[in-house]
Amino acid sequence: MVFGWGKKKQAQVPVEDAPKDKDISLSDVPQIVSDLTQLRKSQSVSEIKILRNNTSPLIDELTNIGKVLEKDNLNVDDIDKHLAIIVVRGKKQVIDIIKKGVTTIPEISSIDDAHKLDTTLNQILKKVGDVLGRQTRVIHIFAKKYAAQLKNNLEVMNRNHSEIHQILNNFEKTQSAADQIHSLLEQIKTLKETRIKNEKKIQETKENTNSLESKISSIEDSIKEIKSSENYKKYLELKKTIDDFSKQRLKIKNEIDAQFTKISRPLSRYEYASSLDKEQQSILSQLNADPFKALLPKNKDTVIVILENVRKAVSSESISVKDVGKTLSQITETEEALDGFLKQVEEYYEKFESMQNDLKSLKPKNLVSFEHDLEKNISSKEDASHRLDMAENDIREIDTEIPQLIRQIEEKLKQFSNTRYVINSS
Repeated sequence: MVFGWGKKKQAQVPVEDAPKDKDISLSDVPQIVSDLTQLRKSQSVSEIKILRNNTSPLIDELTNIGKVLEKDNLNVDDIDKHLAIIVVRGKKQVIDIIKKGVTTIPEISSIDDAHKLDTTLNQILKKVGDVLGRQTRVIHIFAKKYAAQLKNNLEVMNRNHSEIHQILNNFEKTQSAADQIHSLLEQIKTLKETRIKNEKKIQETKENTNSLESKISSIEDSIKEIKSSENYKKYLELKKTIDDFSKQRLKIKNEIDAQFTKISRPLSRYEYASSLDKEQQSILSQLNADPFKALLPKNKDTVIVILENVRKAVSSESISVKDVGKTLSQITETEEALDGFLKQVEEYYEKFESMQNDLKSLKPKNLVSFEHDLEKNISSKEDASHRLDMAENDIREIDTEIPQLIRQIEEKLKQFSNTRYVINSS
């Protein structure tokens, strides 16, 4: 026979009444949770107080058993002295634990007191249980009259402690459910506030979009009016003429390039070997890179000087070429064509600049501004449309999420009572 008071009877599952439905609004939930939590707390404290009062005499009885056992020599004089030493030592350990470990249990007036009681009883039962477990043979063989008392006493104490612990666990679940409900309510509150902000944003965005559409329509009308004018038609025609005339530049450039290609070898060698001033060196570089740009009336004298210098360098063989005579002939040919090239380039630039000036005078002054404003307002409208879609999507998500949170609250409320609360979210 050992001290085994920890076995529990199979708990009978109480038959609960069918839940009753009750319609409430979301605003009622905090008060309902507060009332039910307080009710559960009061019930828990009351039940634990009864268990405490039932346990207190058992504590006193346990202490008295220790006092009686301390005075009882257990007839150790009649047994082997070695065995007597073991019995005395075991008896002393039991008495010491009862004296030091079995303390007065606290009065109960709150949940905190109940937790202290739970801890105190757990410590008492563990200490006494451990020492009785170690000294079970001593008690059952040499102190039989105390064994039954201790076993019965501790069985009841352990059962009471288990019930106290279970009540506290149940209340902790209730408190946890209440905290979770408050958290869900805060989430719903935040979502509703966000929804209101999004509704306001949608209204403002729609008003802004309508304003932008009005501006865009007005700008488009202005642009249409400009583009339908005779002046704009002339502008487009002249612009096309200029585009076509630009092809003339390519034709002249090709002719000039073709001629200067003939003397490109000595001309490029002269560029590396010459010691011209800065302005002449710049024109020489242009003649090698793009002679069309260099052939301006103001550059005529410099170009001739450069060509003559190249001629002298070829003649003196300072610049090496395959056929001196042919190269000199090509330089002469280039000099003779120079006036014609200069005239073509000058006439091209004069006519081109004249047409550009005419184009500038015909260009509608407000068209660029209108087109810039149109582009800016269209971009703003697209941004507004994107913001509108995002706000509407957020509202749809909120309208889906809030009912889910409410269903969670309804499930949590089932932990409080037999009433099944149906929450109206409006």
